[in-house]
Amino acid sequence: MSVKKKPLVVVTRKLPDSIETRMRELFDARINLEDTPMSAEQLAEAARTADVLVPTVTDHITADIVNQPDCKLRLIANFGNGVDNIDVEAAHARGITVTNTPKVLTEDTADMTMALILAVPRRMIEGASILTEGKPWPGWSPTWMLGHRIGGKRLGIIGMGRIGQAVARRARAFGLQIHYHNRRPVAPKIAEELGATYWESLDQMLARMDIISVNCPHTPATYHLLSARRLKLIRKDAYIVNTARGEVTDEDTLIKLIEGGEIGGAGLDVYEHEPAVNPKLVRLAKAGKVTLLPHMGSATIEGRVEMGEKVIINIRTFLDAHKPPDRVLPSML
Repeated sequence: MSVKKKPLVVVTRKLPDSIETRMRELFDARINLEDTPMSAEQLAEAARTADVLVPTVTDHITADIVNQPDCKLRLIANFGNGVDNIDVEAAHARGITVTNTPKVLTEDTADMTMALILAVPRRMIEGASILTEGKPWPGWSPTWMLGHRIGGKRLGIIGMGRIGQAVARRARAFGLQIHYHNRRPVAPKIAEELGATYWESLDQMLARMDIISVNCPHTPATYHLLSARRLKLIRKDAYIVNTARGEVTDEDTLIKLIEGGEIGGAGLDVYEHEPAVNPKLVRLAKAGKVTLLPHMGSATIEGRVEMGEKVIINIRTFLDAHKPPDRVLPSML
C-alpha cells in the first residue's frame, strides 16, 4: 500500500515552536532554522520546488519569482495581514492562490498604537532614559520634564478598518475626540458608538488634529499618502503615530519638519526603508523629539500563534480543494 506524498511547504522565517511542530506533522515542511531573511535567489528556488510558500513581510515575492517558467507554487500562504510584500496580481494571473492572516493582530496593534499615543506627549521614553542611561536626575520638580495631557485632544485616524476602529475605542476611553478619514464612512452604528467624525478631505482633517494615527495598509494608492505637501498642513504642536507601514509617509520630509519645529513629534513603529532606520530619526529620538520602536506592533506570543494557525487552516483548506477562508484577490487591494 503506497503512502500519499505530503506537499512540500517552505517556510521563510522561524515561527512559534507549536506552529512549526504542527506543520511538520501535516506537511513536508522545510523550516528556516536560522531565522534570517531569504535572498531573492533563495525565494526563487523555493518557488521552483515547493507546492506552498509561507512568506512574511520581509520576503518580496515579485512578478519575476512567480513568472519563472518552472515555478511550481500553487499557494502563497502569507504569514501576515498585509500583502504588500507579494505581487498578488502576478500570482493571480499565474493561477497561484494567495492568502493572508486577517483579524488576528487587530487588538495587539491597537494596543501598541495607544501606547505610542500616550508615550509621545508624556515623554515616557525620554524620561525613562534619565534613569537607565546614567543621566543626572535632580529629583521631582514642578516644572521638570513636562509633557501634554491627551484628554480632550483631537485624534485623526487615517484608515478606519478593524485596527483603526480598535484604536478609536481605546482612545475614546482616554477622553480623546475621534476623527477619521477613510475611503468611505463607516456604518452609522459604528460612527455613533465611537463618537467619530468623518472627514472626506484628508487635507482638511490633517490641518485640525492634535494627534494623527496612521492605520491604513500600504498599497499603490497609499504610498506617500502623507506626502510632503500634506505633512506641511499639520499643526506645529501636533504629532504623528504610525504602526501601519512606513511607506505611507514621506519619511524624509517628516524628519525635516520635526527638525525645524514644524511638527511637534512622532511615535513610529515602522519605517520607509525597513530594516534600515534613518540615522536622523535616531538623533531625533535621542533629543526626545520622537519615540522609535522596532516594528513591535503585533509582537505578542498569542498573536503569532494565531497567525500560524490561520496559515495552517488556509493551507489545509486549499489542499483539500476548497477555497481558503483568507484568500486575497487583486480586486480586494
